[in-house]
Order: sequence, then structure tokens, then C-alpha cells
Amino acid sequence: MGHPKINSMHLDILKEIGNIGAAHAATALSDLLKKKIEMRVPKVEMITFNEMMDLAGGPEKVVVGIFLRIEGDLEGSMFFILPIEQANRFIQHLIQDDQFDFRSNGSFIGMSAMQEMGNILSGSYLSALSDFLQLKMYPTVPGLSIDMFGAIISIGLIEISQVSDYVIVINTSISEEGLENTEMKGHFLLLPDPESFNVIFKALGVE
Repeated sequence: MGHPKINSMHLDILKEIGNIGAAHAATALSDLLKKKIEMRVPKVEMITFNEMMDLAGGPEKVVVGIFLRIEGDLEGSMFFILPIEQANRFIQHLIQDDQFDFRSNGSFIGMSAMQEMGNILSGSYLSALSDFLQLKMYPTVPGLSIDMFGAIISIGLIEISQVSDYVIVINTSISEEGLENTEMKGHFLLLPDPESFNVIFKALGVE
């Protein structure tokens, strides 16, 4: 069930913004990792808060989550959620250590690789969003946690007294070029504070 005011044209604009962000992130990650990283955004949707809870395999599913707050003209929370198995596989491949496991508080180098990826990804998406919508947005430093999806979301939302009913979901696929088994499929979740939704609508040209 999508948002009544948002149609497929608006979602296409958000997808385009997502792809611009993904292209920047892929370049930055390729430089950082000295490997050719590919990123794409197959789909962007706007769904209800409840539908979001089923997104990552349900609230009980253990995921790797990166969380930050956005301040400025647009305020809200942003999450990047990855299934733990995929995140493990990707980081194992990156740091050439097949013992690495987020569940056992993996090695420092693996954790910092993930944290750095989170910084780059969220920074790239936010700057694409702020350029396109011509809004000033300032991210807080992203935090990394390994926990149940529901727990990560609720920790991130504790400081918000009121949550919007809708969430913008940017589905993201990250892989090393030419290597099928390195693909990670994550979800970027943008949860604007209620009054910030109107700011987004206005910028997208929604009446």
C-alpha cells in the first residue's frame, strides 16, 4: 500500500536520486577497497511503517544496521539494513578472512570496513538527495549495530516522539563487478519526521 499522494512518477524521481547516490558510492567504495564495486537501485517504494517491519524478514531477524539522524531543512532518521549472512559474505571476501562473522563481534578490521561503507553509502545518498531537492541536510555520525531488525529500528526511533506513518525504502544491490556471490541486497530506510514529509512533497512537486 503506497502513499496516497505519491505516484509512480514521484517514485521514479526518488529512484533516479537513489541511482545517482549509488553511482557516487560505488566510485568511493571502489577507491577505498581497490576493487571494482557496482551498486544499483532496482526499486524505490514508499510503504507504511508496519509494512516496513516485515521488510527484512520480520522484526526478529538479525541484521547488520547502520543508523543516523538527519538534521537541517529535512529532519529524520536513516537506516541501512543488511541481512547478516550477506554482510558476512561480503566482508569475508573483502578482508580475505572466511572466519569473519558479525555475530561474534567480528574482527576490528571487518567491523571498521562495514562502518566505513556505511559512512560512504549514507553520505552519497544524502548528498544526492540534498542536491536534487535543493535542501540542506546534515547527517550525524552513523552508528553500527548487529541486532534484531525491530530492536535496531526502535533504538533509532526512541528520540522521536512521533513517527511518520510512511517510510521511503531505497532497495540497494552492492556487489564486486563480475562476482555473483558477493552480492549484498540491503534496504535504505528514510524515515522523515512528520513535518519533513511536506518538505519532500514540495521538493518533488506533489500538491
